[in-house]
Amino acid sequence: VQLQASGGGLVQAGGSLRLSCTASGRTFTRNIMGWFRQAPGKEREFVALAWPLGRTFYGDSVKGRFTISRDNTKSTVYLRMSSLEPEDTAVYYCAADANVAGGRSDYYYAGQGVYDYWGQGTLVTVSS
Repeated sequence: VQLQASGGGLVQAGGSLRLSCTASGRTFTRNIMGWFRQAPGKEREFVALAWPLGRTFYGDSVKGRFTISRDNTKSTVYLRMSSLEPEDTAVYYCAADANVAGGRSDYYYAGQGVYDYWGQGTLVTVSS
């Protein structure tokens, strides 16, 4: 099983980027998929997650600026990032839970320990 993330790059503050993460080796149509990020010198933090039927949940620092979506027919989850700030500079990781979603709260699934599969990370750099 692999998660392949792409779409990172260099962007000016105020700009936008869209990250993609495509799964191969199995499907995740009934599973939570999410995005995390790790800035230099900081711990990995939760960014956003999407339930199988599209319900979403966001970290406070990105709420209103980032949008997560998924296309289960393509085994792909997206992260649309707008109004980017230098503080958004980080390596962004996609992740997927091996278990069928349900029975837990959004806050539970915001914990990185939930996730069994991780992408390799894609670097987003926001210049001021």
